[in-house]
Amino acid sequence: QVQLVESGGGLVQPGGSLRLSCAASGTIFSSYNMGWYRQAPGKQREAVAAVSSGGLINYLDSVKGRFTISRDDAKNTVYLQMNSLKPEDTAVYYCHYSDYLARYHYWGQGTQVTVSS
Repeated sequence: QVQLVESGGGLVQPGGSLRLSCAASGTIFSSYNMGWYRQAPGKQREAVAAVSSGGLINYLDSVKGRFTISRDDAKNTVYLQMNSLKPEDTAVYYCHYSDYLARYHYWGQGTQVTVSS
């Protein structure tokens, strides 16, 4: 089993920044992918950013240039630096973890990000 603990959500004004963290513990795969999804009220969960075991990075088009994903394998942790936040970024953000073949998936409990003046 893998446990994911997220932190860093909160309330921020438009144009502000937040940094999300997600630490994995338990039975860690030797090679794994990590990423972030989000779900706004009344909407489907969507992939925001992901970094593969090989370092390949993908972003949702609407966050490109504003969000940066990174990982620290020594700490089994993934980060999401979110800059120039917009009200439409408001959602619950979920950490996602999988083995490198994406056969096994684990989710964090979610952290609320609210962008509002």
